[in-house]
Amino acid sequence: MEPFVVHVLGCGSAKPTNRHFPSAQVVEVRGKVFMVDCGEGAQLQLRKAKVRFSKLSHIFITHLHGDHCFGLIGLICSFGLSGRIAPLHVYAPADMRPMLDMQLAMYGGGLGYEVAFHAVDCSRQQTIFEDKSVTVTNIPLDHRMPCSGYLFREKPTLPHIRRDMIDFLQIPLCEINRIKGGGDWVTAEGKVVPHEQLVTPADPVRSYAYCSDTCYMPHLHEMVEGVDLLYHESTYGEECKHLAQARAHSTAAEAATVARDAHVRQLLIGHYSSRYDDEQVLLEEARSIFPNTILATEGLEVEVGT
Repeated sequence: MEPFVVHVLGCGSAKPTNRHFPSAQVVEVRGKVFMVDCGEGAQLQLRKAKVRFSKLSHIFITHLHGDHCFGLIGLICSFGLSGRIAPLHVYAPADMRPMLDMQLAMYGGGLGYEVAFHAVDCSRQQTIFEDKSVTVTNIPLDHRMPCSGYLFREKPTLPHIRRDMIDFLQIPLCEINRIKGGGDWVTAEGKVVPHEQLVTPADPVRSYAYCSDTCYMPHLHEMVEGVDLLYHESTYGEECKHLAQARAHSTAAEAATVARDAHVRQLLIGHYSSRYDDEQVLLEEARSIFPNTILATEGLEVEVGT
C-alpha cells in the first residue's frame, strides 16, 4: 500500500510563540504532495521535512488570516528561483485572488512557471480537485471570514490478484487486469475458476479531513463521517469557552465531540492559543471524550489509516 502521510509543519494560532510555527501541513498520498495552509515559516519547515519542492503541485488555503497564508508568496518565489517550470495550483476563498495577483505583480516577475488560482466557494461542499486516484472536497467552516477545510480521500483500487493462482493456473499477464476488474478464468479443460478465488481484497480507502479555523459546528460530523484521521483546531480549553465563542474558535472538548460523533479513527488537534505553555491540558480534555487523540507538533508525521 502506498504511503498516506500527514506532515505537520506548523500548528500554532495567530499570536506568535517561540514554540510553534503558524498553520501549515503537507499531505502525501498516492505519490502526490499537497500543502494545506501556508503560514509564515512554512518554507523553512518544508525543507526540514525533506519534502521535494518539485513534487508539491497543489496548495489549499483555508482562509485569509495571515497565520494561514503569509508564507505563500515567499514559497512561490522560492519555487521560481529553484527553476520550477511545472504549474502550481492554489485553491483559496475568492477574496485571495486580488491579494495574490498584487503580490505576484510586485514580487513574481520572471517566475518561469504558471500560478493557477482556483476560487473555493466556502458556502457549500463540493469536489474541487480530482484525478484518477484522489479527490479533494472542501468543507465549509464557521469562522469570522469565509473559511473552508479540506477532505482528502483515496479512490477505490482494484483487488489484488493472487500470485499463486497465476502460477498454478498459468494465467497470462494480458488477462490480469480483466480478472482484477471482476472476470473469471476458464481453464483449458473448460473449468470456470470464479473471480473470488483469484483475488484478495483491495486496499482499504483512506481519508484525511483538515478543519481549521472554526467555531463548534454541531453538524460538522456529517461532512467528515468515518474519516481515518481528522485534524480539528483546538485553540482553547473549556475554561476559555467564552473566548472560543467570541473569536469563532473551538475548544479541545468540542473538537473531540466532532471526532466522536463522526466515528473517525483518530483525532489530531492543533492551532493552540499562546496562553498554553503545555498543551497537555488540551490533550487530556480531548481524550476524556475521544481517547484516540494526539497533539500536533512541528515535525510530526502521521500515517493515515494505521
